[in-house]
Amino acid sequence: MTAKREETLSEPGILERLQRDLPRWKLEDGWIKRTFKTNSWKGTLMVVNAVGHLAEAAWHHPDLTVSYAWVEVRLITHTAKGITEKDLALAAKIEEVISWQPDSTSALEGTPSDPRFAYIKYDR
Repeated sequence: MTAKREETLSEPGILERLQRDLPRWKLEDGWIKRTFKTNSWKGTLMVVNAVGHLAEAAWHHPDLTVSYAWVEVRLITHTAKGITEKDLALAAKIEEVISWQPDSTSALEGTPSDPRFAYIKYDR
């Protein structure tokens, strides 16, 4: 049984979707990419583990570049040799989870402002 090849999206279509739905992501060298800045190795590992969980649950795996205070996530559908709906869907889920913070109406208080506890540099 052969797997159905996913349809790749056009560059203008990808750029329009990124601008509309994922403005912190960019199209570069055939990949959609996003760098998450962290405050330390602890935050970097938390991002890597969260992305790893989402990718495994979705069965669609990004390439990651990991450093002390940042994680770059790169997505492409390797079998299609381009960007597909899978990439945009996983990017949206990664963005939702990594960027999530409780708001003032939540019972959850969020990370203290004390720099000792900071881990992700939110870019809102």
